[in-house]
Amino acid sequence: MVLLLSITAGALFSAGIYMILRRSLVKILVGLILLGYAVNLLLFNTANLIPGRPPLIGLGQLGVPEVYADPVPQALILTAIVISFGITAFAVVLVRQTYKVLGRDDLDTMRCTDIPCEEDDIATELERAENQP
Repeated sequence: MVLLLSITAGALFSAGIYMILRRSLVKILVGLILLGYAVNLLLFNTANLIPGRPPLIGLGQLGVPEVYADPVPQALILTAIVISFGITAFAVVLVRQTYKVLGRDDLDTMRCTDIPCEEDDIATELERAENQP
């Protein structure tokens, strides 16, 4: 089971990084979401989940039992879920507002967003970038 979860986490990491390297803002957002899932799965995989064994010290015991469920990875997973949700919500609003203002989501065509430029300038800029070694 650990091997399957490790392979799945690796696949999610690689798919997330691949999507982040794309040109579309929506694909970058999907890559961020996949990376969030991969981190959650990695934290879940590192925890030794033992059901029914809370880390409590009973009456008459001097220490924690030998086999118990570690609560730290569970807390880290909950924290990662909240952080990834916040980042995703912010990114969705940012992508929506960018598309609303510019009318496009391709990063290569967003070079002239701070100064007014024409579509011909963008095509000339792209041709110049392709011809450079």
